Amino acid sequence: MEHNMQPGQKLARGVARHLRSLGFASLEEFVPTRGLRVDVIALGPKGEIWVIECKSSRADFQSDNKWEGYLDWCDRYFWAVDLAFPTELLPDETGLIIADDYDAELVRMGPEDKLPPARRKKLLQKFAMDAARRLQVLRDPRPGRDGLLLQAAGATGAGEDTF
Repeated sequence: MEHNMQPGQKLARGVARHLRSLGFASLEEFVPTRGLRVDVIALGPKGEIWVIECKSSRADFQSDNKWEGYLDWCDRYFWAVDLAFPTELLPDETGLIIADDYDAELVRMGPEDKLPPARRKKLLQKFAMDAARRLQVLRDPRPGRDGLLLQAAGATGAGEDTF
């Protein structure tokens, strides 16, 4: 699996490992709302929500024109980059995490801008649902069609699934 990971995915793994050591639970490639997909969203031990965007190169950062839209979906925002990344490109008013494939270090805390309660509730529900679905797919990669239980083949005498 590791050989198929993109550089940003490797950074995300290192970030997730570090966040776990801080008591956070995280999800990668999370969609807070239509049209936005964050690299890592993390739920902290006090209910705080962080968004971390992983940038593997200068070109990757410069082509990202959606990041400011992510600020409305978290209490704190961070960039995660490797040691070779030119960090002077990153806005000072954002958090900074230096990461590699296996771990990370929080270098600069992102400023806190607390989510409105209604948005926090919606985001927490989506986080929980996405996490539960991902876990279920790991445990049962072949669920019933459209959420319905499939009858055993031959139970109807026709050998086809019926509903």
